[in-house]
Amino acid sequence: MKFDYAKAGVDIKKAERAISTLTSIVKYKRKGFGEPILLSHYAGVIDCGDFGIAITTDGVGTKILVGIAMKKYMTLGIDCVAVNVNDLLSIGAEPLAMVDYIAMQKIDEEIIAEISKGLEEGCRIANITLVGGETATLTEMINGFDLAGTAVGYVRKDRIITGKKVVPGDIIMALPSSGIHCNGLTLARKVIEANGLSYFDKFGDKTIGEELLTPARIYMEVLDIIRECEVHGLAHITGGAFRKLKRLRNDVRYVIDSPLKPQEIFRFIQRLGNVDEVEMYRTFNMGMGFLVIVPESEVEKVEKFGAKRVGYVEEGEGVFVKDLRID
Repeated sequence: MKFDYAKAGVDIKKAERAISTLTSIVKYKRKGFGEPILLSHYAGVIDCGDFGIAITTDGVGTKILVGIAMKKYMTLGIDCVAVNVNDLLSIGAEPLAMVDYIAMQKIDEEIIAEISKGLEEGCRIANITLVGGETATLTEMINGFDLAGTAVGYVRKDRIITGKKVVPGDIIMALPSSGIHCNGLTLARKVIEANGLSYFDKFGDKTIGEELLTPARIYMEVLDIIRECEVHGLAHITGGAFRKLKRLRNDVRYVIDSPLKPQEIFRFIQRLGNVDEVEMYRTFNMGMGFLVIVPESEVEKVEKFGAKRVGYVEEGEGVFVKDLRID
């Protein structure tokens, strides 16, 4: 059977249309102090004088189902911090604090304790405070539990990085991912299940489940990169994968001609599910969890932070990995 993300149950294009519908209806904007200065990006930003307050929200997604199957929950807390903090970093904002939301079919103190250990570790890595949160018991609505968060950060208004400065000739640099992170898990799970495999089956020196539960990397080095280098664009590779580059400027062409070698988990899923290469780069981070776009003169500086050159920006439009069009 040939798998893709839509057949697995997640239709990215339909989700994008739904978001467009929502934003076309919810148009009211506050006036005065606290009015929005950035919308529909990785994070929204509201005006607070010389600074903007950045806000973002996200959840861990169906990676939770792997945790439930494995009875391992700690790393999911790290993931909850990562998916939110990395979005703040994508506009150049320094993370400050977050709140979490845990909805459960029935309260399980042991699961909450394990998730909390992960939240604590994620907050330590990101240098933020968990200032509050909510736990809901939704017996008739939830099967298992769901975990999400909302994070806030700050950025000088003249230092917000939206991607509008990206120009042909810029270089695309990639910071490696730790693995699958939190996107594409629905496709990965369906492929594994369809092949009669278990999360407890061996995968190298781990099990398949342990590999999938590797927590998402939190890219705090981005703050040092933007302090020391001229940066034109930032992209956290999450849902929609490399199509996310069009969130910066969509009137240039992004070409990833020298992608990092993906971790084996990605090729494992591709082989099992007979997944097209284009679909892989539309769904997964493929070993590149965060992209930094800089002028060519800044490449050596950014390399000091562990980033590798993977591509370039040119005249045209679209997102390409080698000769494959991804968008």
